[in-house]
Amino acid sequence: MKKLSLIAFIGLSSIAFSQNTNTIRQEDKSKEEKALLVKTDHAELDAKKKAAEEKAKLPKPYDLKADAEKDIQNLIAKAKKEKKNIMIQAGGNWCIWCLRFNQYVQTTPELKKLVDDNYVYYHLNYSPENKNEKIFAKYGDPGTKFGYPVFIVLDQNGKMIHVQQSDVLEEGKGYSLEKVKEFFNVWSPKS
Repeated sequence: MKKLSLIAFIGLSSIAFSQNTNTIRQEDKSKEEKALLVKTDHAELDAKKKAAEEKAKLPKPYDLKADAEKDIQNLIAKAKKEKKNIMIQAGGNWCIWCLRFNQYVQTTPELKKLVDDNYVYYHLNYSPENKNEKIFAKYGDPGTKFGYPVFIVLDQNGKMIHVQQSDVLEEGKGYSLEKVKEFFNVWSPKS
């Protein structure tokens, strides 16, 4: 009987010890997860802060109060006269990727020349203040499909000839020179 009691005692002790160890392991794991969450939160906050600082420095090309329908009609007349296509960059001043693209094109001489020689360029605003729903509906609401920025290419008569999502033009935290050049070249009126 003593042997049986001793075996039972050892068995129960080992079960209790393993449960205690599991509890300690779970507590350690919980502490590690909390530490990771805190690190992730700090990294995420730092990234958001840097993005906000970058956004504050970039030019804001989207006019919230513009009459897009009227502007595009004027662009069509200008495009016909100059024998250029119309490049509509849809997005908003709230969109860091929209602002980055604008800045990239404006500060890269090769791209700026390509745009200036071939396109009449327009920044079509989409924001809570002015969603330009009629214009977006006319072009199939590409922002809801692809996000922003999204590019709508019109010929000189105002006919939509292409819609381009922007993520395929990205590279790292910016845009690929070769991909953007190819996009502008393919849809130029000379192609």
